[in-house]
Amino acid sequence: GHTSMLLGGAKYLAETRNFDDSVIAIFQPAQEGGAGGKEMVDDGLMERFGVDEVYGMHNMPGLPTGEFAIRSGPFLAAADKFTIEIEGKGGHAAEPHMARDTTLAASHVVVALQSIVARNMHPLRSLVVSVTSFRTDSDTHNVIPQRAVLQGTVRTLDEETRGMARKRLAEIATSTAEAYGATAKLDYEKGYPVTINAQSQTDFAAEAARSVAGKVYEDAGILMASEDFAFMLNARPGAFILVGNGDTAPVHHAKYDFNDEAIPAGCSYWAEIAESRMPAW
Repeated sequence: GHTSMLLGGAKYLAETRNFDDSVIAIFQPAQEGGAGGKEMVDDGLMERFGVDEVYGMHNMPGLPTGEFAIRSGPFLAAADKFTIEIEGKGGHAAEPHMARDTTLAASHVVVALQSIVARNMHPLRSLVVSVTSFRTDSDTHNVIPQRAVLQGTVRTLDEETRGMARKRLAEIATSTAEAYGATAKLDYEKGYPVTINAQSQTDFAAEAARSVAGKVYEDAGILMASEDFAFMLNARPGAFILVGNGDTAPVHHAKYDFNDEAIPAGCSYWAEIAESRMPAW
């Protein structure tokens, strides 16, 4: 759907040429975890094609079809991921006193990690800590596993919070595991940075969207999802906007479906960006 919108806008611009200067259509790969935006920036995209400003768009379920939402400043969160390896002493499930139960230790680590948001974070600031995977090296009913592995994500909007969350993850995992006779090791990997829209380009993008849809939500709420378009916004001033997908299942839901009725608005937005930012004389 996103590719179709950009192709449609590019096709129109190529046919009409009602703009002065150059338009670069960026088809970014590997957005979901592969950091395609970073790879393109590192490969010299901005320099090779003379990019001065950069604009991105993503569909948004829940927003009326074809309408737009945007905000200046931080818009989407930084996304990090972590793995916690917990080592105990395996044994027979009928003799738990002879083992050091990693399942029990890991379960308490999961619960204890929730205190980072509840008790370490200022209640008016934003932080998400989610454990999304819990695995052990046992797949049977009568074995206490030797090892458990937790995986998850941390979402933040500033570096101070990011550093605090990482520090507390290590402290809580280590001390909680030790309380149950196990050890814990944290592997923390910084991922996508905060998506930050520049004020001037945000104002312009909102005006372009308004000319297409008639209505734009210019003070959209901050999302704790992340976007590797942030790497491009770190390299050049620009703005990231959301286009309405209508009353559909949310992104990453099993029943999500891109609403094709949003495509004309997306195509028109891209055309308006080029024609109004670089008007033909």
